[in-house]
Amino acid sequence: MTDRDSQISAFLHRTGRGDWSREPLAGDASARRYERLTSPDGRNLILMDAPPGSGETILPFVRIANYLRSLDFSAPAILGEDADNGFLLTEDFGDQRFYEVLEQDPRQEKALYSLATDFLVQLHKVSGSKALPGLDHLGPRVMAEMSGLVIERYCDAINGRGDSDLKTRFENQFEDILRQTVKEDMVFVHRDFHVQNLMYLPDREGLAQVGVIDFQDARIGHPAYDLVSLLQDARRDVPAAIESRMINRYLDASGLDESGFRGAYSVIGVQRNLRILGIFARLSQDFGKPQYLELIPRVWTHVINGLEHPALAPLAEFLLPELPAPTPENLAKLR
Repeated sequence: MTDRDSQISAFLHRTGRGDWSREPLAGDASARRYERLTSPDGRNLILMDAPPGSGETILPFVRIANYLRSLDFSAPAILGEDADNGFLLTEDFGDQRFYEVLEQDPRQEKALYSLATDFLVQLHKVSGSKALPGLDHLGPRVMAEMSGLVIERYCDAINGRGDSDLKTRFENQFEDILRQTVKEDMVFVHRDFHVQNLMYLPDREGLAQVGVIDFQDARIGHPAYDLVSLLQDARRDVPAAIESRMINRYLDASGLDESGFRGAYSVIGVQRNLRILGIFARLSQDFGKPQYLELIPRVWTHVINGLEHPALAPLAEFLLPELPAPTPENLAKLR
């Protein structure tokens, strides 16, 4: 038994779950690990293991989970915590992520995307009037710098050079475009609001059927941000008809200015997907996770399509010559 296993065992004994069995669950792109705990009589909980020194902490998850639950959304209940050692016990939402439900029955696509879109409408309505204090803002400069990762980790690695001047020029130009287009009132932004982070809870009613997880990196940002995360998914192809229909659904329900929202949606889509290209390249190069390279062609396509928006014309002219296509040869350079 490792030292970490001994610490987990001690934590479970302190919380009265020392006799519960443990089963590893698939993790995410972070250093966090997850286990499903099962009691002798068949009840389940989730153990989050965020080792100190790994850059992870349970505190944001606890704070945001309690905030979302206070607004009557289905975030996991917190049932035990040890912040010093990085352990957290939460409610178990089961195994029915939206992703798996759609894999098993694609006919539910319209219904589940509608449910998730309606969730965002309500979340933005209530979080705009009851914002969570202390969350950082996704302002234009921050967003531009976040996207700069594509130059540093994707372009430079494939093109075989490090060009800090190129990154600076890219960020400055993108910041100007973001300042011109991302202007709506700010709301709670999950930042990874996609079908692998949404749990389907059919035994609940209405929007409570949407169980949200992996929200510890939430910020305050533009209302289009999470809709982009949902509809320009790195992990599955969302039909163009569904994307268009859900944007219209969101606009009809929210009452936001259509032209401004669509412009912001397009610009944020490019911003987010450029950053993802950099993140996936970094996960492969620095953390030995080459499986993320398989997702890059889809993300690259989102970027190329998004750059066709007129507001992004200056960025497209500057960026496209520097942005290599994800050919097998180029992806091999990221391994």
